[in-house]
Amino acid sequence: SWRPKRVSQRKDASMYKYILKRLALMIPVIIGVSFIIFSIMSFMPGNPARLILGEKATPEAIEQINEELGVNDPFLVRYANYVKDALRGDFGTSYSTKQPVVNEIKARFPTTLKLALLSVLIATLIGLPLGILSAVKQYSWIDNLTTVLGLGFISIPPFWLGLMLIIFFSARLGWLPSYGSDSFACFILPAITSSASTFATLLRMTRSTMLEVIRQDYVTTAMAKGSDKQRIIFRHCLPNALIPLITVVGVNFGGMLSGSVITESVFGMSGIGSLLINSIRAKDVPAVMACTLLLAVLFGVVNLVVDIIYAYVDPRIKAQYQK
Repeated sequence: SWRPKRVSQRKDASMYKYILKRLALMIPVIIGVSFIIFSIMSFMPGNPARLILGEKATPEAIEQINEELGVNDPFLVRYANYVKDALRGDFGTSYSTKQPVVNEIKARFPTTLKLALLSVLIATLIGLPLGILSAVKQYSWIDNLTTVLGLGFISIPPFWLGLMLIIFFSARLGWLPSYGSDSFACFILPAITSSASTFATLLRMTRSTMLEVIRQDYVTTAMAKGSDKQRIIFRHCLPNALIPLITVVGVNFGGMLSGSVITESVFGMSGIGSLLINSIRAKDVPAVMACTLLLAVLFGVVNLVVDIIYAYVDPRIKAQYQK
């Protein structure tokens, strides 16, 4: 009994070591992202002091604010000071709202997170079953219908779909609100809009991967032996087709966490996407930097979680962690 226990402990230690290694690799990525974004924002035209004080500000007042912000310092000095403050948890004050950037993100991130979770849930619950059904019923009318749906939803612009949903369900029927994020009902139409392209991608990916697995020799042998078809599909085919599907869901979820700018704009939602785009327009360097660093960390964490899920779905990948 001691041998399986030691093997299990060795596997857990290898997994922890892998996670720590991936987290360590995120550090240079975050530093690189921060340097690139800080460089872009620094060399963009526009004076932060004039944006803060307005067009009628005097040159003396503009010069005083620039001196307080450190705009007159050399570029590398400004970047080093920003990194030093960020390591202490100080990401600066927004030029537009005069509020700490951390507070702005805390107020907006829950909206983006709820929208991303609901969108991924809708896309998975619809796209995965339809993709499996399309593969099982290949070349039937069901397969043709799902193919048309997939191509249609992946081609529809999100802003157009959002406006059509508002016109039909809000303006004409009055069933759902067309703006805001105060209740669960406010998230239904934005989530449908945001999940449309993910649903179509997942549907097409599920169909293609399931068809590839169904054509394998072990599946043909199992069917020839008279095994239950549903058992073959869900116990043998689907687990072997999950790896690319997990990738699609993970990548799209990471993208949604960055804020669906179009969706949030159409439905008047105050999320990370709208904060980021408004901050870029106003050259609000602290807000842009904080949002970008948050998104870089979120993408890294999502990719790490996806890799860990790989290990539990496919034993061959899990065996690599023991090396």
